Amino acid sequence: MKTHLPSPALFLLLAFPLALHAAVQPSQPPYKKADRLRPRPSVVTPAAAGKPPSDAIVLFDGAGFDQWMLLDARNPDAPERPAKWEIDGADRALVIKSQVQTRARFADCHLHLEYRTSPDEPAMPAAKGQKPRIDQRRGNSGIEFGDHPEIQILDSHENDTYPDGQAAAIYGHLPPLVNACLPPGQWHTLDIYYTAPVFAAGEKTRPATYTVLHNNLPVHIAQPVGGGQTACRVRLRPHGGLLKYRNIWIRPLHAYDENKDKPLPENARTADPFKQLP
Repeated sequence: MKTHLPSPALFLLLAFPLALHAAVQPSQPPYKKADRLRPRPSVVTPAAAGKPPSDAIVLFDGAGFDQWMLLDARNPDAPERPAKWEIDGADRALVIKSQVQTRARFADCHLHLEYRTSPDEPAMPAAKGQKPRIDQRRGNSGIEFGDHPEIQILDSHENDTYPDGQAAAIYGHLPPLVNACLPPGQWHTLDIYYTAPVFAAGEKTRPATYTVLHNNLPVHIAQPVGGGQTACRVRLRPHGGLLKYRNIWIRPLHAYDENKDKPLPENARTADPFKQLP
């Protein structure tokens, strides 16, 4: 008799929300079951049709680039300098001409962006692997949170390279769980959930973590990563090739019972739903 086991993908999908919530807040206050005095979650309007969620900070929406500044890799805390960038094409996509980082710092956050590698690449069979030269357009770039490892951006559609350097890898550390790349010329989505390391008495008690979705597929789940910064600037590190970005936003990762010091909503029902009738 053959036993049918759930697929690894099913285990990942079931584990994803549990792992992420555990990383955001590992313990909860002792509320009773169905406690109507428990704080209500924050109300957030979800993203739709290229629009960010209602709690997001827009980092690029097709217009200005004032949330960003030039990144000096040798001195990331150097005084602010304008970044080099341009808007390209009818889709109002962003082309970065220098290494950039956000002016603001973020911790425990969800970063969303969309990117597209050059549609000319199928006609360039010599452009294989990393190939960062501008005339070999494999779209090599990456995203960093402060001093934590880079999330790789690369055209890895039918383009073999070392696994921990392909698209959506934690560069130099871990390959993605799956290769979710689309053909060149199509828009990709990256959603990165970053939780900051925790320190107590000068000692790190919990490392930073990344959870990453590439084109809506989980490729890293609450993965511990190195680095000691907590509130971080987000960095985009172009390494050559043609890349366009759009719809970049960032939002906080909300915590369980984060509204415990706020009053309940007006007309909130507070009676015990399990109270026995006389």
